[in-house]
This record gives sequence, structure tokens and C-alpha cells, in this order.
Amino acid sequence: MSRVLLSGMSGTGKSTLLEAVARRGYRCVDTDDGDWFDEQRRWDTARITELLESSETLLVQGTVENQGQFYHWFDHIVLLSAPLDVLLARVRSRTNNPYGRTAAERTEIAHCHRTVEPLLRKGCTLELDGRQSVQRLADTVESLLRQPISG
Repeated sequence: MSRVLLSGMSGTGKSTLLEAVARRGYRCVDTDDGDWFDEQRRWDTARITELLESSETLLVQGTVENQGQFYHWFDHIVLLSAPLDVLLARVRSRTNNPYGRTAAERTEIAHCHRTVEPLLRKGCTLELDGRQSVQRLADTVESLLRQPISG
């Protein structure tokens, strides 16, 4: 069993995928929910380290500035991506998260798609197309979670 980090821009379907994998019985943590951040909106080192030490099989969802310092804990770093027009359409219509409804937020998403996503791509071990069915994406992530822990 292994640890997987799921990362990506707003609107790619990370939360939906996380929920689908959780329904399959895997431990999943959405770091957008709860008290995972320090005052700079980075992952709190002590809390994230404690989480990663506590489970050998784990799917963590989050996209934060300091996530790279935790990559060594993960067996797989998955980037969930989609074209910008798909992201913007999804954030306009989603009901589970208000982020992306304003023009300013959509401008920020476009900026991050252009500047942050390429950095995430460089650090990932696998990129998945967020336009695929949730079932197919969950099958892929589950197969990663079932792999033996490396090292």
C-alpha cells in the first residue's frame, strides 16, 4: 500500500475524485478542509508530518506552496489537470465550493493555470486528465494506492 498526493488547479475535480476513492474504503484527507495550514496558508509542517507518519495507505488532496518539501513522503504525486475553459466552466457551476464564482477569482485561476500548474507538472510522477470519468480516475488512483510502498 502507498501514499498518494493529489494536486491540481481549482476545478479539476480533486474533491470529487477524493470522495470517490474514499467511498472505496481508502483513507483520504482533503487538506482544504480542516486546520492543515499555518498563518501563510502553507501546510503546517508538524500536522502534515504527523498525518503522513500515521498511515502507510493514504490519499492526500491539496495544492499549496510548500507541498514539495513533503514529496519524499509520497510514493506517487498525481497532477489532475484540465484545459482552462473546462476549469472555468466547472467553478462557475459547482455547488460544493463557492471559490471561482467571481471574475477576480476566475482571473486568479487563469493566472495559476498559467504559472503554477507547470511547476506542479515538473514535480508530479503521473498526470491525469480531469475530463475522464470519475470512475476511471478513481480506478487509476486506487491502483496506485494498492502498490507496495517504495524504499
